[in-house]
Amino acid sequence: MKEKFTAFIDFFYPIFRRFMPLQTYRYAVCGGSNMLLDLVIYFLSYHFLFHKEVVHLGFIAFEPYIAAFLVAFVITFPTGFWMSKYIVWTSSNLKGRIQLFRYFLLVLTNFFLNYFFLKLFIEYFGFYPTPAKILTIVLVVAYSYLSQKHFTFKVKKIKD
Repeated sequence: MKEKFTAFIDFFYPIFRRFMPLQTYRYAVCGGSNMLLDLVIYFLSYHFLFHKEVVHLGFIAFEPYIAAFLVAFVITFPTGFWMSKYIVWTSSNLKGRIQLFRYFLLVLTNFFLNYFFLKLFIEYFGFYPTPAKILTIVLVVAYSYLSQKHFTFKVKKIKD
């Protein structure tokens, strides 16, 4: 499956070859796909699953935009790791469990950044939830790219 997915993505690479290396292109496609999935799930959850109402779980209540974020997160975490590991950062020689742990740390950091930015943009700056989520995605994606490249999926130097 990963070979077919990679072949499909790479089919369009010649159009972008002048602008970016293959790995950056794959990151953009995979990250963009996961981001779009995240945004669609967020929008659908916020508007249709939670109907823009506070979600009460008995022991805790969530604003609908935070509940929608949590639903999207649960789905996009595994899809993001799979695409990062098997499509984008294939040259990483770190063990899979190390990659998963580091990816989890990155996603945990991203989780708190998402929460912080959503709260900031919606409650303090008065943005609508969907535009606030889009701006949050842009900021977190930039941080995530650099972290994945230099930490989560880095190529470990082999000593001679």
